[in-house]
Amino acid sequence: MDDLVFARAIHVVAIVAWIGGLALETMVILPIAASPETPPGLFERTERLFAPIARIAVLLAGASGFYMVHALDAWGRYSDAGFWWMHAMTAIWVLFTLVLFVLEPWFLHAWFQRRMSEAPVATMTLIQRLHWVLLSVSTITVFGAVVGSHG
Repeated sequence: MDDLVFARAIHVVAIVAWIGGLALETMVILPIAASPETPPGLFERTERLFAPIARIAVLLAGASGFYMVHALDAWGRYSDAGFWWMHAMTAIWVLFTLVLFVLEPWFLHAWFQRRMSEAPVATMTLIQRLHWVLLSVSTITVFGAVVGSHG
């Protein structure tokens, strides 16, 4: 198997796990967790279980993406607005890397717990909105990347 084919396959599988997990969390888990009938802590428990999966997927997506750009000598695409999806993929990767590896362990977890004890409904509403923004931007980027790289 060609190394670029292998890198692309790793990249796609990592994106499916990462953005697919974000979609499940946004469209299914968060609405259930926000329901008054749901026991407290459901969102935190699912986040704790999904975080290692997301971290591995983000690392694999970044490593395989870097490898493909390097192997194809595609660095020039970053200076061409027609490859906006490359910029978007990189920006989303940087954002999620910061959230998963820096902000969440050092700041967001404590902020979330403090905020949930003070204003649980408002906090869950904010978390749902932020997840919808992340999912929307990620979905647009995936769509653009598929069309841009295969269209």
